[in-house]
Amino acid sequence: MVFRPSPLGALFFAQFLSAFVDNMILFIAQAIIVRDSYPVYYLPFVQSTFLAAYILLSPWVGRFADKHAKATVLIAGNIVKTAGVALLLAAANPALGYAVVGVGAVIYSPAKYGILPFLTRGEDELLRANSGLESYTILAILAGSVAGGFLADLSIAMALIVSVLLYGASIAVNMLIPKDAGNRTISYGNAVSEFIADTAILLRHPRSHYSLIGTGSFWMASAVLRMIIFAWVPLTLGITGGTQISMIIAVTGVGVALGAAATPWLISIGTYRRTVWFGFGMGLGILAFLKISTLPVAVAFLLLVGVLGGVYIVPMNACLQQVGHHSVGAGKTIAVQNFLENIFMFLGVGAYTLATKAGVATNVSLAATGAATLLLVGYLWLQSRR
Repeated sequence: MVFRPSPLGALFFAQFLSAFVDNMILFIAQAIIVRDSYPVYYLPFVQSTFLAAYILLSPWVGRFADKHAKATVLIAGNIVKTAGVALLLAAANPALGYAVVGVGAVIYSPAKYGILPFLTRGEDELLRANSGLESYTILAILAGSVAGGFLADLSIAMALIVSVLLYGASIAVNMLIPKDAGNRTISYGNAVSEFIADTAILLRHPRSHYSLIGTGSFWMASAVLRMIIFAWVPLTLGITGGTQISMIIAVTGVGVALGAAATPWLISIGTYRRTVWFGFGMGLGILAFLKISTLPVAVAFLLLVGVLGGVYIVPMNACLQQVGHHSVGAGKTIAVQNFLENIFMFLGVGAYTLATKAGVATNVSLAATGAATLLLVGYLWLQSRR
């Protein structure tokens, strides 16, 4: 008898495989940058090219996800990601290869979240599905980060070949997900103007406004913190090995997975405003690294920041999907979310790239990241009091 996972189980497993490789590739790109003696600011620049794909393509990918069966869109996204890895195998510039992986990711993302209302029934099941998807994603970030650092230390070519094989496995699992009908009447002619209108609708709605700013602040802090930790660990802890650094960074992923798994017992969609207190804790946890100088304490605080971040983001994702499903459409909502999240990340990582190129101390960048997080969460707190 052949085991066949449930539709949600297939989505979770396919997402795990795809996100696993997404995070492997960042560490492989880092190894390529070191091997080929690119300048010190090149890793955040490579990350910026990935984020730019989300910003530039957002008006079209949400429509693409709503127009076609979302399981088919997931497959298309993974095929494009595979093409990005192939460019790295062909010795292309890491910024180009990672940018193509970013194009695949931006195609993939609206479908993976947008399909959840189709596969679930009711608010509680949608929240649990979001928690599950976030948990699998963060576990993939954890495992992919460790595997990427380890395999790249052994052989960059082997690491890239493994990436291609795992994307292929994700494509195969995507084929087990039921296909929704899609909406063939959707066109791309007025994509930009209607995307602007969709963004305005979601920003005017109090719940989706809160969620969009909240998830953007989380991913900005996460993206910049990961870049900073690459530099902070060798400077502060004296650890330089790629495998060791990847394992330290992955601790945050463990924390986010734990926080995401615990969220249904702490916060519901109806009480989503409570997330601000976890956001404040995350910002203070980032600032704590200014005083940390030992590995055990660093690991403990990375775990804590991850747990707080996991509880912070999951209810906002579920809340946004619910509002979007009943307004502009699930896929277009996720495209707006991706656009704004990646604007936040692009600005954060871009500022860090410029700061690094200008010789700004790592601790100054760390303090700025923590302060920016607290300011954004403070804005949400003011919004929640209205």
